[in-house]
Amino acid sequence: MTVRGEFLIIGSGIAGLRAAISLAEAGSVIILTKADPRESNTGYAQGGIAAAIGPDDSPELHFADTMAAGDGLCVSEAVQALVTDGPRYVRELVAWGVDFDRDAGGAPALGREAAHSVRRVLHARDTPGREIGRSLWQRVRVHPRVRVFEDALAMSIVTRDSVCFGATFVGSDGRVGQVEAERTLIATGGAGQVFRETTNPEIATGDGIAMAFDAGARVTDLEFVQFHPTALNLPGAPRFLLSEALRGEGAWLVNEAGERFMARYEPAGDLAARDLVARAIVREVERTGAPVFLSMAHLDSDFVRRRFPMIAQVCRRAGLDLATDRIPVSPAAHYMMGGIETDLQGRTSLERLFAAGEAACTGVHGANRLASNSLLEGLVFGARAAEAMSGPVVPAVLFGTSVDPVPAVPSGSDMPTAPAVRDLMWRCAGLMRTRERLQPLVARLSAWRTAAARAHLGSPTDRELRRLASLATVGLLVARAALRREESRGGHFRADFPQRDDIHWQTHIADVLRT
Repeated sequence: MTVRGEFLIIGSGIAGLRAAISLAEAGSVIILTKADPRESNTGYAQGGIAAAIGPDDSPELHFADTMAAGDGLCVSEAVQALVTDGPRYVRELVAWGVDFDRDAGGAPALGREAAHSVRRVLHARDTPGREIGRSLWQRVRVHPRVRVFEDALAMSIVTRDSVCFGATFVGSDGRVGQVEAERTLIATGGAGQVFRETTNPEIATGDGIAMAFDAGARVTDLEFVQFHPTALNLPGAPRFLLSEALRGEGAWLVNEAGERFMARYEPAGDLAARDLVARAIVREVERTGAPVFLSMAHLDSDFVRRRFPMIAQVCRRAGLDLATDRIPVSPAAHYMMGGIETDLQGRTSLERLFAAGEAACTGVHGANRLASNSLLEGLVFGARAAEAMSGPVVPAVLFGTSVDPVPAVPSGSDMPTAPAVRDLMWRCAGLMRTRERLQPLVARLSAWRTAAARAHLGSPTDRELRRLASLATVGLLVARAALRREESRGGHFRADFPQRDDIHWQTHIADVLRT
């Protein structure tokens, strides 16, 4: 089956849906989504969307907070675009009917999260991502120029002479199809499932990053993985995210003795940047030999349950009361700062191939993402990519500076399993990294990537092999970049190089496939 459209969007999160709304005004749009179109990382966002709309806020202040969180590696032009365009696109969401929480005066209620200097996070209870996705999907699904193929798993990017002409996919009937398009946007979200412990849903396997890389696109900054400090830590229970908004509203991190311990490690305490809090939790567990907890027992219980109904419900199912009990937490893989390298309009190194959202890397997050900038990133750069896709072909101007090509066919042939990849990544490329662990990891993943890719070529309709190939490919790219960066910065921590090194490493590591 061959389907033709002017624009192809792979993915149905905030970046893809926002792009589709604009692109539908310029031509026919085809959306491929491998699950229900409402099932994406966007729907799992609990904190909210950050934008400088408050009376005590400004884009300049938002810019400063984002740059500080990025630990010296943000691309300033990307941050400027984010914080300048952000208020306009957030107000557009309000006009489109997104039901953000309101204050007593009827204005959007603003929350505060770690590393923000003021309250600037718009929220909808504790399911803002789901609410934003609902509103965008309602606009997309009724547009006559948009066709959505559900349960359609993209398998490869179609290129000729480094120019993208669409993608192949496997439909719900198990047959291979192809979309021929003038411009293609990858908006497939992140790759948290590369790690054994993650807050991400099952669909977050890095397919878009892997497919773009295999097609010859550059990827950048993949060593920078954000490990969220507070995921529910109960044996046998999913690693459910406990939003940073909890600490923004006054929750404390305490050890088994009930002591607040964060000040021992960070001056900003419970509201330090995510990478700092995550490592502080690991150190406190090592120091005490006991778990750590999130506590809201000192706050008004009615407020806690009203402000966080979904999180309270999940805790209740686990036999805990969010408002009164100590909730056991530990870090888990949450967000990829790196991805397919793009310019500020979503253009990649391949002509006519674009990327936006978590699958892309504009350098806006640097080495560590500021809380609640992720939904804003998808919104702003999804819209910017759509604008470029509907305009003339213009070469991308990219920012990655260190390219060390990956061999197209590395040695080795032993076949991996998805749990083996995820377990090895968590143990060897998690919060604490060393050359001793990373070198054998790179060798093993190189062999596994080859085996998975060959198996997938032999069975092109096998969805599990596509998943396995994605996990092995993205895992290898993360591990290679982590091994090369001999310093610690943001979400990347090398125990054997624990200091930040601006002289040698204030640069972006790019990877590309050797052909």
